[in-house]
Amino acid sequence: MLYPRVSLYALMLAAAGIPLYIHLPRFASVDLGIGLGTIGTILLMIRLVDLVQDPLIGWAIDRWPRAQRWFAVAAATGLAIGFPLLFTPRSGPHVVSQLIAVLVLLFSAYSLGMILLYGRSATLAKAPTPDALMTLAAFREGGMLAGVVIAAIAPALFVALGAGAQGYPAFGLFLGGLALVTALVTQPIWRRPAILGERPSLASLGQAGALRLLALALINSLPVAITSTLFLFFVEDRLHLPGQAGPLLILFFLSAGLSVPLWAGLSNRLGPKPTLLIAMPLAILGFAGAAFLASGDLGNFALICVASGAALGADMVILPAMFSVALTRAGLKASLAFGIWSFAGKLGLALAAFAVLPVLERSGFSPGATNSDLALNTLNIAYAVIPCILKLGALGMVLALPTEERTS
Repeated sequence: MLYPRVSLYALMLAAAGIPLYIHLPRFASVDLGIGLGTIGTILLMIRLVDLVQDPLIGWAIDRWPRAQRWFAVAAATGLAIGFPLLFTPRSGPHVVSQLIAVLVLLFSAYSLGMILLYGRSATLAKAPTPDALMTLAAFREGGMLAGVVIAAIAPALFVALGAGAQGYPAFGLFLGGLALVTALVTQPIWRRPAILGERPSLASLGQAGALRLLALALINSLPVAITSTLFLFFVEDRLHLPGQAGPLLILFFLSAGLSVPLWAGLSNRLGPKPTLLIAMPLAILGFAGAAFLASGDLGNFALICVASGAALGADMVILPAMFSVALTRAGLKASLAFGIWSFAGKLGLALAAFAVLPVLERSGFSPGATNSDLALNTLNIAYAVIPCILKLGALGMVLALPTEERTS
């Protein structure tokens, strides 16, 4: 029951990642009346907290390895409180400050849980070997993707069941309850003794090849961060496919989830670098294809969701496993290093929101309204063209990786 519990904990955490960036812009702009530019700025400024906080969390987990059970409970408790508060409709002069306070709580709990889960990979795997770490990564990322699917479609399901306010208050309560259940069910996995090592430094991370992987993770996170932030807008306002965003999200993340065992097995046979060189062109083709879609083209966009979802599955399972293997081989404590890894991933999401949401607002784009050609063209470039360019840059970084970096 070890790996299924790891999957469940990952499922809980996933809701505070990509799904939050999918739902928050719409909820905050429509229900709270906050401008898209302000939302993007808030999300980026909160990353300044993470800049200090995430490495400190990693240091604390390494410093007190016997307290990992309490760290896990604290993370789940923060999510259980934060999710219902975040999606509670509110108004008044303090709505922005209230949103910031709740997001700080939510992201802090998310950081703690993510760093603990990833930093304890060698502990949670059946053995600290490359194959075992890749198997653990497959279960962990499978849980992540399941959580993303559930959280991405849950508001629409609650609306179908009669919930008001776009289903978001019920969504917040659901996620809070899920966090409490997860905290109870996953207690046994945190009783495993931590595997200790040397405290990482910039020099030791560089010698292990981990700094190169951190840079790759940041650049590679930007395309999916941008498309996640703009997905609902692209489907409903650019493609004019009302009511189809939920099924398309399911298709995208199911494709990612189903592809995880394939990529894990392929990586064990070929190595991570060749596997990424197979997967990443799928994402590039998907971004390029989306740029030329006509309004109402549901079929072709569904195919793009399948291809790009499969490519995401490779990113999610292979890159963290490569990072964990690099740390394990170098004998380095992992939690502090994964604190930096966590910050890099969240920075990508925040940079995406900060870069594209204000530009959309200045172009005159308004969610759910009749938009000008300029606004829709800006949305099209932001959703498809810019991610394509960024993914090409990430592909170049993979090509530059040494071929000896294998997980088997």
